[in-house]
Amino acid sequence: MPSVLDQRPAPPTVASRPAPSPRRTRVLTLPEARWALAALLLFLLALPLDLLSTPWWLWGPLYAAVYLTGGWEPGREGLKALKDKTLDVDLLMVVAALGAAAIGQFLDGALLIVIFATSGALEAVATARTADSVRGLLDLAPATASRLLPGGAEESVPTDTLAVGDTVLVRPGERIGADGQVLRGASEVDQAGISGEPLPVAKRPGDEVFAGTVNGGGALHVRVGRDPSDSVIARIVTMVEEASETKAPTQLFIEKIEQRYSIGMVAATLAVFAVPLAFGSALQPALLRAMTFMIVASPCAVVLSTMPPLLSAMANAGRHGVLAKSAVVMERLGRIDAVALDKTGTLTEGTPRVTDVRPLPGSGLGEDLLLALAAAAEHPSEHPLARAVVDAARERGLPLADAADFGSTPGEGVTATIDGHTVQVGSPSRLPFADTDPVRTVVQALEDEGRTVVLVLHDGTPAGVLGIADRARPDAAATVAALKQLTGRSPVLLTGDNERAAAHLAAEVGITEVCAGLLPQDKVSAVKGWEAQGRKVLVVGDGVNDAPALAAAHTGIAMGRAGSDLALETADAVVVRDELAAIPAVVTLSRRSRRLVVQNLVIAGIFITGLVVWDLLATLPLPLGVAGHEGSTVIVGLNGLRLLRETAWNDSAVEDGRLTKRPELVEL
Repeated sequence: MPSVLDQRPAPPTVASRPAPSPRRTRVLTLPEARWALAALLLFLLALPLDLLSTPWWLWGPLYAAVYLTGGWEPGREGLKALKDKTLDVDLLMVVAALGAAAIGQFLDGALLIVIFATSGALEAVATARTADSVRGLLDLAPATASRLLPGGAEESVPTDTLAVGDTVLVRPGERIGADGQVLRGASEVDQAGISGEPLPVAKRPGDEVFAGTVNGGGALHVRVGRDPSDSVIARIVTMVEEASETKAPTQLFIEKIEQRYSIGMVAATLAVFAVPLAFGSALQPALLRAMTFMIVASPCAVVLSTMPPLLSAMANAGRHGVLAKSAVVMERLGRIDAVALDKTGTLTEGTPRVTDVRPLPGSGLGEDLLLALAAAAEHPSEHPLARAVVDAARERGLPLADAADFGSTPGEGVTATIDGHTVQVGSPSRLPFADTDPVRTVVQALEDEGRTVVLVLHDGTPAGVLGIADRARPDAAATVAALKQLTGRSPVLLTGDNERAAAHLAAEVGITEVCAGLLPQDKVSAVKGWEAQGRKVLVVGDGVNDAPALAAAHTGIAMGRAGSDLALETADAVVVRDELAAIPAVVTLSRRSRRLVVQNLVIAGIFITGLVVWDLLATLPLPLGVAGHEGSTVIVGLNGLRLLRETAWNDSAVEDGRLTKRPELVEL
């Protein structure tokens, strides 16, 4: 049971400083982003000159520069793929753009180039950010550790040179350099990044500690139990990398479709050109028909069938505090049919607060006086529970007396003299007092409710008990009910916290299935087990310990305000304002966007099929073919932009635990 300890600020050693945030790759350092930006700017310069019918020598070189800057990279990669007997859609689009230019449709070709160059840049940025986040996780573990030598001397060594059996000294405030077992000393360790526990955990000889966690106010001698490459932190990195690589199996299906479409379109274009020649047609009409076919069969409308609805949904969700990292994420959100929620910092606020002030019979103290005495004694302490007690007293406007003779004992609590009386505050199991029935009854009742219990002694006599807990978010119960309505099953609680606290919170917010006491790998195993059963799991979390599960899940959402850097980078979406109710709303918005994608694909398919048949069976005038092609593109684009409206989000909102949209939009 966590107790009240004093965590005095540590000396300003390198290890005691907060872990640095991962360095982000600057977007413009990526060549794909630079070429895409150049192509876009050149296109925007050429477009008005073309539309205003200025001389060709003004806009022609600009369009040529668009083809060069935006098309050379996918063209080069496409040619490399041809060596491996693979034809991808990027190369096909470059050829289609050049074909359009060959018959005078410079604008259409340049637009194709810009679209696909931008898509490639976004993919490169996403890949770089994922690599940054994984590197940032490694910064949690300190670079050096103090290894003890025979005879009592110590030396500073790189943590990656530690071996199993070495003994390291961890001073107050330092980060622990390796997974191992405490040999000597007592302290409390903040291991929220590993286990998700909201409060520091007491550590004594025989207890296990993890690399990257932060030591409290006592010095620890730790025997290294695992090679640094096999630490929990290192295993988290490995799991994130592995899960990220296998996260989107639908991408493999898309690549197969692109390959078949590319081959089919090239073959069809060649046939449209060669067959008329074989039957005596002149070269120019055959070439014109083939280029018209390539334009009308171009998948511009198909591309825009998907992107405008998803991008509109992303923009709308972003205005309401939910950032989806890609259109693929927005589409995937609508497919989820199971939800797993983290506890601390996700369903709860992540900050301990005093929930109960219970004076004991015969103490002669009221609630305010009891809280004021405890807060005065705790005021010099920096422990999270001490801050919770002091904050509670300040919220009630209680004056705090000066504390004299302040002392703190790791694992026990604090002692101070307040107005001539000795006040002790700490864990009931650690303070020296006679265990009486009234004390035991109150302590047991609060612990049964999932509270962390703090006992207050006044001149050695039990005076009262304080209950401290991490409060559920105000919208937690409504969110759980809405997610159950969306998926048809109650969300599951996944937490590293203890079973009793987890069960109490689950009952409070309406969750019926609880998995408690989990390390990161346990969360991943649970998610993979559900995925193996055919479920598409949405995981919502905020800490480093949630990152592997976020990566392994079908879709991951991180709570942004208190979320760790790794969780924010690993997750597919981020709730910036920490409003849980936004999660079911964005899932519903995703399902609406998928509905519009299907509509757009039908529209695009009808236009492309009709124009292709016309071109093959009759003579499709080039201007009419371009008008039909561009017209279908405009139609599907405008249809997708409907989700930009404010009403689209309002129809997906959560009110009193129920979704306010029309029922037919819940399931696609």
